[in-house]
Amino acid sequence: QVQLVESGGGSVQAGGSLRLSCEASGSPYNRYCMGWFRQAPGKERDWVASINTDTGSQAYADSLKGRFTISQDNAKNTVYLQMNSLKEDDTAEYYCAAGSRSYRGCRHSLESGPNYWGQGTQVTVSS
Repeated sequence: QVQLVESGGGSVQAGGSLRLSCEASGSPYNRYCMGWFRQAPGKERDWVASINTDTGSQAYADSLKGRFTISQDNAKNTVYLQMNSLKEDDTAEYYCAAGSRSYRGCRHSLESGPNYWGQGTQVTVSS
């Protein structure tokens, strides 16, 4: 079992930045792919970014490359999502997720269905 607790959401003006944190507890952290999803009102939950906690390999949704950065602090069992140049379209509930590692990569593993979800943290970007 893995427990995921997100923090760092909030309200920010367009062009601003936020950093989300996701602390994992329970099973050994470096067994998993970790990542972030987001869900805007009335829309599906979309994959945002992922990281292989063993190798550090990262992947991003194409539309977010250059603005979002996923990183990790293995000593703290924590994954971060740094979000810069935020836009109103980034407004959503952001969810941390953990999934089993796969030879097809962490993106595939998480998009196929994470094993664990966090409770979500709201990000609101206003003009």
